[in-house]
Amino acid sequence: TPNDIPLLPGSPRRLSPRAVARGGRAPKRGQQHLKVPGPRAPGLRGSSGGERTHSSSVINNYLDANEPMSSEARVSRMHFHDNQRKVDYVLAYHYRKRGAPLGQGSPGHSLAIVSNGEMGKEPQAGGPGDIELGPLDALEEERKEQREEFEHNLMEAGLELEKDVENKSQGSIFVRIHAPWQVLAREAEFLKIKVPTKKEMYEIKAGGSIAKKFNAVLQKLSSPLQPRVPEHSNNRMKNLSYPFSREKMYLYNIQEKDTFFDNATRSRIVHEILKRTACSRANNTMGINSLIANNIYEAAYPLHDGEYDSPGDDMNDRKLLYQEWARYGVFYKFQPIDLIRKYFGEKIGLYFAWLGLYTSFLIPSSVIGVIVFLYGCATIEEDIPSREMCDQQNAFTMCPLCDKSCDYWNLSSACGTARASHLFDNPATVFFSIFMALWATMFLENWKRLQMRLGYFWDLTGLEEEEERAKEHSRPEYESKVREKMLKESSKSVVQKLERNAAAGDDEDDEDKLTWRDRFPGYLMNFASILFMIALTFSIVFGVIVYRITTAAALSLNKATRSNVRVTVTATAVIINLVVILILDEIYGAVANWLTKIEVPKTEQSFEERLILKAFLLKFVNAYSPIFYVAFFKGRFVGRPGSYVYVFDGYRMEECAPGGCLMELCIQLSIIMLGKQLIQNNIFEIGVPKLKKLFRKLKDETEPGETDSAHSKHPEQWDLDYSLEPYTGLTPEYMEMIIQFGFVTLFVASFPLAPVFALLNNVIEVRLDAKKFVTELRRPDAVRTKDIGIWFDILSGIGKFSVISNAFVIAITSDFIPRLVYQYSYSHNGTLHGFVNHTLSFFNISQLKEGTQPENSHFDQEVQFCRFKDYREPPWAPNPYEFSKQYWSVLSARLAFVIIFQNLVMFLSVLVDWMIPDIPTDISDQIKKEKSLLVDFFLKEEHEKLKLSDGPAPRSLGMGERARSRAPSSVPSGRSQLGSTASSGSQHTNV
Repeated sequence: TPNDIPLLPGSPRRLSPRAVARGGRAPKRGQQHLKVPGPRAPGLRGSSGGERTHSSSVINNYLDANEPMSSEARVSRMHFHDNQRKVDYVLAYHYRKRGAPLGQGSPGHSLAIVSNGEMGKEPQAGGPGDIELGPLDALEEERKEQREEFEHNLMEAGLELEKDVENKSQGSIFVRIHAPWQVLAREAEFLKIKVPTKKEMYEIKAGGSIAKKFNAVLQKLSSPLQPRVPEHSNNRMKNLSYPFSREKMYLYNIQEKDTFFDNATRSRIVHEILKRTACSRANNTMGINSLIANNIYEAAYPLHDGEYDSPGDDMNDRKLLYQEWARYGVFYKFQPIDLIRKYFGEKIGLYFAWLGLYTSFLIPSSVIGVIVFLYGCATIEEDIPSREMCDQQNAFTMCPLCDKSCDYWNLSSACGTARASHLFDNPATVFFSIFMALWATMFLENWKRLQMRLGYFWDLTGLEEEEERAKEHSRPEYESKVREKMLKESSKSVVQKLERNAAAGDDEDDEDKLTWRDRFPGYLMNFASILFMIALTFSIVFGVIVYRITTAAALSLNKATRSNVRVTVTATAVIINLVVILILDEIYGAVANWLTKIEVPKTEQSFEERLILKAFLLKFVNAYSPIFYVAFFKGRFVGRPGSYVYVFDGYRMEECAPGGCLMELCIQLSIIMLGKQLIQNNIFEIGVPKLKKLFRKLKDETEPGETDSAHSKHPEQWDLDYSLEPYTGLTPEYMEMIIQFGFVTLFVASFPLAPVFALLNNVIEVRLDAKKFVTELRRPDAVRTKDIGIWFDILSGIGKFSVISNAFVIAITSDFIPRLVYQYSYSHNGTLHGFVNHTLSFFNISQLKEGTQPENSHFDQEVQFCRFKDYREPPWAPNPYEFSKQYWSVLSARLAFVIIFQNLVMFLSVLVDWMIPDIPTDISDQIKKEKSLLVDFFLKEEHEKLKLSDGPAPRSLGMGERARSRAPSSVPSGRSQLGSTASSGSQHTNV
């Protein structure tokens, strides 16, 4: 037939559709046949016992419509239908037969791929219901051929495949992939995967006897908090690991080949093969990611280890994680980090280890924050300035807050605001700010130590080569851009190309990569778009300011609402800010993704880093710009009575409350922080996935097509996993925690209770994320990484910036510095008596501008002078209303405080950094000791090997045959029985 292509040596080979339909095989060396089950008793294995030829299994269609496989015959839903080969990976796609009506799940014209010239091919004759190919049918045929070639290339790499039969008009098809031992051993050696050796586990010794006793006591006290998982039983024991080598098989304790590599490692090996396998029919695209991007496959994922809520005592890692980690009922327990790493891989394991350390570090900061708050509550009656403000006998007559409609008022009417401000604006706040700056430094230093410890236990040393190998895999979008560029270059004449190269001095290699000239439009669009988004954020902040000004003026006209103007305006403006922040957060996330795509980064790593930087910049400005305005700009550009600054005609710039802006900053910060955590992080994370799941279920029920009732009653594991949400990365999880870290550190001087609310949120967040990963997402690919990447640099930057921001909050926003200056420079008795009067300036009301005086004033006394908060000369001074000496004294003191505070905290942070070593002492000693242990173990094993080789051997055997005769003694052969337990896979399991 035209679709049958001869199998040429060294060329990509493709399986014919007719061979697929009958479960045919393509030649491959040294494996057993897999036969399609005939009409025999269900449950019999489909592999022939000892039949060996030069061909092997290719794609085996067990799911024949005429001979359905009984679900009761399956021993495990994690295996092929022969109950022997483990499913290591699954590819899924949606198919539609010729002439079948277009269903809801069928691919349409929007993702058509480039034709390779075979779309007009004649269809196979003789099939029932075959009609002439339409455009959609031709596209389906093209994709089918590309899938067949790719699957055949996978078999060329040594993988074994099992595929469903397309026995309906349309539906989803699953391609199960199994990696045999030969492939696992080859790829493990190529990837330099470290595996445990025969040597028994050894103990990581603590520094001294005191440390040992302390660790023993600590372990006993924390035993109720430990999760009941094997991997968490002893964190002082470690296996001696060595990179896998097929030439040194005698070093490893290989009892059962099927369980020597755990499921995460097996799926990682298969994923590496999928990433580097090419498909010539799909424009020589490289890897499964390119095929998914071109809609040839819909999904590719490793299987979960069974169901998490299955009845009975059968236990798997997923079920264990659910019971001991992913439930709200175990919120008080530590996380089983080793089991998380074993199941999900190092990248996700490091995220949850970081989140756990961050949450535990919030405990001491929460305790100190509560103490600072309670100190403010306890000393509120002793605060002299607030008592003076509340004393009605002082009768400070204040200037009107707005033109015409606002009257004169007594300062004592703002008593409540002044008393509330003292809760957060007291001397303890300064020490808490210093503590939080040092807390951020200690948290980062402890994370570096924990990261080093985990890297040692998880054998993450020497990952540089693996990271370099990851950079070799180009993204599908990059490949398509390069292909477009090469097509354009090939259409130009040779003379034009030579002239252009001579003028630009480009190398010939520039044709197969993107240069800065190709990327310049994307960079320009990025720069302009980010500037526009930041300007949009500032415009919205300004719009809220205008709302506050106009609303305050409008409410002041009505006597009924005049008394609650400030509270009403502040509360509604903060809620508007919160809603805008939540909306813009979603928009900015999508915009950052789009901007990163038009940059066309070459690798996934560079794409992720650029996306993170853009998203963080936009979300940082969005979340913090309203808070920065209240902290540093509100009330600074008001002017003075008789010379106010106006936004619009008749609308004055807003002022701070009589007690200062710190109370309003506290309200702004608390509502935005709590609102983001409650609405965005929890309601969205819980509600949106449930809605998606509901819609998907309704769609499946209403989708046309044949359904298999027996199959729906007993769905396979790949069906269950396919219905889950795809894993999209850790960026959203990190981002919400980084923004929260900013709320906790940047403005903690104004809201000491921020760590408490962050702690309460994170206790829920850990279990929420855990439940999402275990129950709602497809199993992610196990990715090895030695650190959290660019997130650590962002955390470090926020920690340094928090020192500056808190210094300015204390110096400028609070009254801490003016009180100190008054107490030590202007007070007669060294106390704060008279401080309020000292901060208020006089104004002669006869100098008010025409038309701005209060209309129909009902003030109970004759007013000649009114007071306003500022340091200015009185009306009777030689230079009336100019800044006074006190103003310059306070300003210089504020600037001096910022410099001293910043340098002191930076010095203490550097001191803490120097005192806490990045590598724990026991780990650094053990790394040196492990090398000698490895050498001793090698010498011992080599000695044992030489003893065996010096033994009596038949003279007729040559060296190669003698080595083969010894192989079974060092590496046990044979297939493992089902249900056996894993011999290795985590560092705490004794091999």
